[in-house]
Amino acid sequence: MQEMTAEKNPVNTWIVDDDDIYVYGLKKLADIKGVNTTMSHFINGQEAINELKNTNDHTQLPDVILLDINMPVMDGWEFMNDFAEIKSRLGKIITIYFVSSSISLDDIYRAKSFSEVTDYIFKPVTSRQLNQIYNNSPSPTDGKIYRYGA
Repeated sequence: MQEMTAEKNPVNTWIVDDDDIYVYGLKKLADIKGVNTTMSHFINGQEAINELKNTNDHTQLPDVILLDINMPVMDGWEFMNDFAEIKSRLGKIITIYFVSSSISLDDIYRAKSFSEVTDYIFKPVTSRQLNQIYNNSPSPTDGKIYRYGA
């Protein structure tokens, strides 16, 4: 298996998930595999949406969001609906993965119906999946500002 490659600047990752054990394990796996990332944790979608809305500096925005479905306050579906409304104002492409323990085909198809969602990953995230996430994410060092289409 190909090892993770380090970039000049770390990939800014937001984990939006209320499962502290999963979040701890994911951070540990990224550390063990040498993924060059900074990880921020939000326990529900509302916290993450508020941060997206209140961040004026696009360099502080995430490159990757790992989003759970079932959370209190605002779940993953509600997050995606709000994200669709604000994405054009963010000035950056953000790669979103649904990461869930749900094996429901309805959830998988619904998640993939969002054009902003790159993939649906079953928990727990494996080394191979982590490698794919970080090798497919836009480089934070490319200097480009991205705009979503209307």
